[in-house]
Amino acid sequence: MTIRQVELTDVPQITSLYNWYIVNGVESFETETLGEDEMRRRVEGIAGRFPYYVAVEEGRVAGYCYAHPWKERAAYSNTLETTIYLHPDFKGRGTGTALMDRLVADCRRMGFKALIACITGENEASIAFHRKLGFEQASLFRSVGYKHGRWLDVVDMELLL
Repeated sequence: MTIRQVELTDVPQITSLYNWYIVNGVESFETETLGEDEMRRRVEGIAGRFPYYVAVEEGRVAGYCYAHPWKERAAYSNTLETTIYLHPDFKGRGTGTALMDRLVADCRRMGFKALIACITGENEASIAFHRKLGFEQASLFRSVGYKHGRWLDVVDMELLL
């Protein structure tokens, strides 16, 4: 497995992977799938300023992660939100840990103060994963998202760098 900076040639696979979660899961609160043009716009908007990585194995994007501003206000400029998605075929193989270790190290090196992970409350695997990386639960918002016919909680986890 190789972890590297995202490239625009990764956009089709990233789009497909993210759309899988939109349709099949509750990890993303988006309800409509994205086209490649929209995903390209998002990747370009983030990757030019913040860390954005893909894990590639045998020519396939096994997962991706990135950091982006947590909030818009200037006082929050030293805090980033993290996002990670893994292809279902690559879960439990260390891909997520390798991606996030690189992301956290680079955010620390770049001088950011804190990272926030916003996780669907029922996603116990992601909560445990982030806890293993040193994130601690900072908040719980009850029933703030509605998807697939049910109300969903959101857990914010924080890692101080």
